[in-house]
Amino acid sequence: MDKNIVKGDWKQLSGAIKQKWGKLTDDDLLRAKGDGEYLLGKLQEQYGLTKDKAKAGLQDLGYELRSAERRVSARDRRGVEDDATTQRTSGR
Repeated sequence: MDKNIVKGDWKQLSGAIKQKWGKLTDDDLLRAKGDGEYLLGKLQEQYGLTKDKAKAGLQDLGYELRSAERRVSARDRRGVEDDATTQRTSGR
C-alpha cells in the first residue's frame, strides 16, 4: 500500500477518534499510531471504559487492533530472517 495513503487514512481516523473522544490529546494519538494497546489504555483511563467497550468503539470507527500475538510473531519472523541474512553475508 502506498505510504501516503496510509498516512492519510491515519489522519482521517485520528480525527474521528478525537471527535468521538475529545479528552485524548494530539500526543496520545501520535503515540497510539503505532500502539493500539496504548490507545485502549488511554480510553480506559480517560473515560472509564472496559477494554472490550473501548475496542468496540474503535472498531466502529474502522480502527483495527492487531493482537499482541501477531506483533510478536511478526517480530520473531523478522529476527529469524535477520539472522539468516547475517549468516549468509558473514559466510562470504
